[in-house]
Amino acid sequence: MPLLFAGLALMLTGQTCVHRTAKQFDPVQVNFQATYNPDYENILYPSLVLGLASYHGDVKHHLFSYSVTSPKDHAVLRVVVDSSVLNYVTIEQEILDKKGVTYTFYPMLKWKYENLYGLRQQGMVDITFTCFINDEEVDVKNIRLNYRSVNECLLSLLDSEGKYVDYRWLFATYVNEDHPYINDIMSGALEQGTISSFTGYQKGEESVTKQVYALWHYVQKRGINYSSISCTSNPSKKSNSQHIRFFDEVYKSKQANCIDACVFFASIMRKIGLKPVIFVEPCHAYLGYYKDKNRKKLALLETTITGWADLPSLERSVAPRTGRASDAALAKVRKYVSDDEMERYKAGKMTLDELEHCITKTLFLKASEYNIEQYKNNQRFFADSNSFTYQQLDIESLRKVVQPIHRDE
Repeated sequence: MPLLFAGLALMLTGQTCVHRTAKQFDPVQVNFQATYNPDYENILYPSLVLGLASYHGDVKHHLFSYSVTSPKDHAVLRVVVDSSVLNYVTIEQEILDKKGVTYTFYPMLKWKYENLYGLRQQGMVDITFTCFINDEEVDVKNIRLNYRSVNECLLSLLDSEGKYVDYRWLFATYVNEDHPYINDIMSGALEQGTISSFTGYQKGEESVTKQVYALWHYVQKRGINYSSISCTSNPSKKSNSQHIRFFDEVYKSKQANCIDACVFFASIMRKIGLKPVIFVEPCHAYLGYYKDKNRKKLALLETTITGWADLPSLERSVAPRTGRASDAALAKVRKYVSDDEMERYKAGKMTLDELEHCITKTLFLKASEYNIEQYKNNQRFFADSNSFTYQQLDIESLRKVVQPIHRDE
């Protein structure tokens, strides 16, 4: 009975038998800090994350960092980054050798790449860091980020020291010579009879020009038109970015702005063994390619000219009874063919396919000449490695630094 009364007395006075271990480490002393690189202004670019996954350049880019002050010699630090829509749980462990010393680390988050590939609009995400010292939870920090569309390509930014940082290498991630659609495009181009095979530089400069024209003719026949979409909702005052469509998006939508079309053509050129270059100027971009494997002779191509003539509409206008395209449709392409060619077609001495070749050859010649004077005037700016408004993006050279972004459609 006395023991029973003693137990009741303990309960009545609020005392329990649960033993709580006192905290060993003071969060103020440890001073755990988790930060996102301030140069990016709390903006996360999925394309940059994907590009950095295969980046082999000399410049080191870090997105996150965390720091701690060691509360004792040989303390064991463990930092856990919680799972989010963009990353898996990430755990890093380090030994803090000296008490009182502040250590800084740059974690490699385990990204959910399959989710990053699919981001088509901006959103918000919380990245949470938890600090443990010798298995004791010491502190928690949360970073809220504004993530962008995977189509948004970072071009440059002004860093915390007031210096421009060059991200031209990121363009090369959108050029995808490995895309499976390219095999179908090459087969389709060969079926059109313009050339018998794609041989790269094996048969000389004239052969290179014919191969590029074969691609040009295919693109015009497919009806890829110019679309001026390039703006983003990027709120940053320090960074410059542009919306770029991926290869399969151009192929499916049949829409491309100047940079989209350059990326599209450059991807196919890389596949067939040619060496493309993308020239970026303020508010415009156009394509170049070397006509020889020694990279001595450069040819240019204004890719937006593919949209000057709508060949699918011309084909749809063909009347079943006459087998001829309508006068209204012919009037739209009249300026791209000679009087003799048009008369021959109307007289039934030329097929629609032959007429279309006349049209695409005229436009290919225009596209090849369109930027020559402009390129000559700006060549010194392209050669300036410190220029961020005029950029010469040599895809072969950039491929040594970064690989294509491969994504599922």
